[in-house]
Amino acid sequence: MDISVLQSYVDQCDSISCIMSVEKKPGGYGDIRIVTGNKAYIDSIERNSDEETDIAKEKHFVPNSLYTKYFPHDLNFEDFCYRAAIKKECMHTYVSPERVNFWFNLFFLPVKSDDENVGYCVYTYEITMGADTELMTNIPLQTASNVLQTCLELKGTNDFQTSIDNVISNIRKMCGASRCCLLLTDFKQRKCSLLSLSESPDIQGDPIEIKNFINDDFFDIVSTWSDTIAGSDYLMIKNAQDMQVLKERNPTWYESLAAYNVDNLVLFPLKYAGETKGYIWVTHFDTEQSINIRETLELTTFFIASEISNQQLLRQLEYTSNIDLLTGVYNRNAMNNRVAKLVNGTDSYPDDLKVVFADVNGLKQTNDRKGHLAGDILIKSAAILLQEAFLGQEIYRAGGDEFTVFISNMTDEEFNAKMQLISASVNSGEGVNLALGWCADNGRNDIREDMKEADEKMYLNKAAHYEKLRQKQA
Repeated sequence: MDISVLQSYVDQCDSISCIMSVEKKPGGYGDIRIVTGNKAYIDSIERNSDEETDIAKEKHFVPNSLYTKYFPHDLNFEDFCYRAAIKKECMHTYVSPERVNFWFNLFFLPVKSDDENVGYCVYTYEITMGADTELMTNIPLQTASNVLQTCLELKGTNDFQTSIDNVISNIRKMCGASRCCLLLTDFKQRKCSLLSLSESPDIQGDPIEIKNFINDDFFDIVSTWSDTIAGSDYLMIKNAQDMQVLKERNPTWYESLAAYNVDNLVLFPLKYAGETKGYIWVTHFDTEQSINIRETLELTTFFIASEISNQQLLRQLEYTSNIDLLTGVYNRNAMNNRVAKLVNGTDSYPDDLKVVFADVNGLKQTNDRKGHLAGDILIKSAAILLQEAFLGQEIYRAGGDEFTVFISNMTDEEFNAKMQLISASVNSGEGVNLALGWCADNGRNDIREDMKEADEKMYLNKAAHYEKLRQKQA
């Protein structure tokens, strides 16, 4: 095709524009090239590398070069070019690829070709430095319906897990897929976990045991996904040609997928506030629905990531409001809430409830002589001693040096043995020294009276300790 005709055509475009050529191949496509571009497009490649919008690999534009000479290999970009140039579809998307810090408003428009072996399209784009919500909501009716359904599901119940399970099930059905998984990731701790899984009934005999397959060891593969996506905003593998690209880009993951006969997949990161919260992973999907899948997941993943972030924040707030940060046991607020629920009947009384009060002896003297850091170590030591003795029971730091333990489902013999172990440790003279008092509820179901009695016994024990010290010093 006459390049001067294509140049004249693209020069009439005000936006950054170029002509892409796509080689036709049986069942797919071959080379994808940048045939020519208008001045704005060529400047976007040849501008200085210190400019904020610079993304090109090569700085000198040569007409009819492979696009990978200038930009990273991107399967999503190739799919758009193929659909526009070969299948003659008008394509549009609004994305923020990971490799840049701005948004692209992208258009791919078919161009008539007189070469039966090559198709052409106009690739044009605009850049916005921040997300334009009007452009984000400029979506087809079916996509809007899918996104709205997701939002309603996320807010449709107070049970977060149920909501997420419903969303993942709907996504799997929308994709016509055999599986849809939602993985949570923690890149600081190098951990991942399966939050939700939906499987088609037709794959009950499938050899993959997802719940066992996805564990912390699997994070070694998950940690490679960002590079595998290669700066795009998602990964879509539709056929053997795409799988070959994946094999070259990430051979370890490719071998893992091939071992389980996975020949197509969609992978979308769940990003919120610049942080990857996890991934949605779909396998054996309906490739004929790829455009609808892409358009839907580009938006729904934003809302899912937002909801996950909110839930994580709520859990963190709940943790900090109920956990003593110094010792890791429950704090006074949690104890007061537990007592209130027992008193008002919200919680039923545990079987054979016993209450233990423990107070650190000598904390003030330690703080005065060795400093508050040494005092903190003493308090932590007390918590550890109680945790070791009463593993699985309710342990609270009720005050500065005071601890309360609620014990249930423990025989008197077991309880007495544990109290003897604590007393032996205290009397050994090594480590922390505790004043102890305890009370058995014995069916009276009055937690406040139990705590009062245990507290009084503890103070008697404490007084005896200091009297013994006084006598030694006399």
